[in-house]
Amino acid sequence: MSNIKILWVDDEIDLLKPHIMFLESRNYDVKTCKSGTEALNLIEEENFDIVFLDENMPGLTGLETLSEIKERRETVPIVMITKSEEEYIMEEAIGSKIADYLIKPVNPNQILLSIKKNLDHSRLVSEKTTSNYQQEFRKIAMDMSQVNSWEEWAELYQKLVYWELQLEDIEDSGMFEILESQKLEANNQFFKFISKNYQSWFEKGAEPPVMSHTLFKKMVLPEIKKDQPTLMIVVDNLRYDQWKSLEPIISTYYKKEKETPYYSILPTATQYARNAIFSGLMPSDMEKLFPDYWKNDIEEGGKNNYESQFLNEQLKRLGKNLKFEYHKISSLKAGKKLVDNFKTQKSNDLTVVVYNFVDMLSHAKTEMEVIKELASNDKSYRSLTQSWFKNSPLLEIIQKAQQSGFKLIITTDHGTINVKNPSKVIGDKNTSLNLRYKTGKSLTYENKEVLAIEDPKSVHLPTINMSSSYIFAKEDLFFAYPNNYNHYVSYYRNTYQHGGISLEEIVIPFVVLNPK
Repeated sequence: MSNIKILWVDDEIDLLKPHIMFLESRNYDVKTCKSGTEALNLIEEENFDIVFLDENMPGLTGLETLSEIKERRETVPIVMITKSEEEYIMEEAIGSKIADYLIKPVNPNQILLSIKKNLDHSRLVSEKTTSNYQQEFRKIAMDMSQVNSWEEWAELYQKLVYWELQLEDIEDSGMFEILESQKLEANNQFFKFISKNYQSWFEKGAEPPVMSHTLFKKMVLPEIKKDQPTLMIVVDNLRYDQWKSLEPIISTYYKKEKETPYYSILPTATQYARNAIFSGLMPSDMEKLFPDYWKNDIEEGGKNNYESQFLNEQLKRLGKNLKFEYHKISSLKAGKKLVDNFKTQKSNDLTVVVYNFVDMLSHAKTEMEVIKELASNDKSYRSLTQSWFKNSPLLEIIQKAQQSGFKLIITTDHGTINVKNPSKVIGDKNTSLNLRYKTGKSLTYENKEVLAIEDPKSVHLPTINMSSSYIFAKEDLFFAYPNNYNHYVSYYRNTYQHGGISLEEIVIPFVVLNPK
């Protein structure tokens, strides 16, 4: 006998004997009754896996019985069955969180499908997803061995993210481990691709991807129209998979028009990448043209204090006369203030909001044991980001924008990666502190684990002194000094860092949406 127990409530239950026999022939345990009152008594006495409930019964109606059952057994799925197709009955039932809604006459296969949909859904989805990924695994592996352009790498990474999200809730943990190993191999190959090609993207006649310093000119400006205000949200440190976890929430208010990955510059760090977005310049050019706005790694003071000024200078350079406002949100209080005053933004052509929460979350993970527990892997990191977003002023800002008819652009400056393995590095006291890249002179490191740029000017990076170089970590490595090595490694292992070379850090989302 099946472990599945069904309660079927219908004042004409005798007419449904063929349906009951059909289910029993498939080893379902079916108990029947003829009224809502009887159903409530049975619900008190026994635990049922699913309830089929007639809507039109004498005494307690189906809707009244539904409400009473939900008070007693909130999680049990209830399938409403009715002769009526009146809209208000459907709305009442759906509003009461029914599991399914069937119109009489129903046939046995409809009943069976509803049972499977509600009780076997997780198993069936898991089996189908596993089967589909097994087929796709070989194709991804083959694609990975042949991919040789930035377009193909962006496409491959999107495919890996898709399967990561599909597999994260299935019961087969072994399949998820296979995907993780495939992601690791992808990052290994991607590191080789970037090492071979990155420098050439800055040569005359090259056809590079859209990158941080060309994002505004090539992708943001074409979206700004005088007849519709635009809200551009730059969520610091937002990975592609995190965007995909936020998308279903935002889709309640906005419909997606386009989603285009673009590439962060190196280092994949806020000081470099986000300044590049707003200035439209590479870091060495910022240092040269705007020495008052640019600070190198070892200099004291905020490194992103002049983004609004950089944007203003870029608009002047491009000959664009746009009315814009810039807001940096680094606290709940600042977010609430913008929500309260959002109506004033409607007169702007462009409103830019830099939201620092995801960046703060990733750094808090390093500092706080509680966050380490809550975000111990990519799945929980996505979940924590999603949970925050649902209750954040940022979602309220997006809701206000939708109500005012704003076009919405969501993007980021770089992503982040969970670092697992240390790589020893030695430098002097003026070496930068970032765990995924280092800049300074006389750096000693393991060659096979880094991309070394001996001539920073070749990739438009500034130098602290004449002999400075840059090194960038690959895959999930992080740099550690030999001094106090074990403590350092233990402290930073399994934290989220950025600045180096990985698909998660470099290939990042740019999304354009219009209000529903």
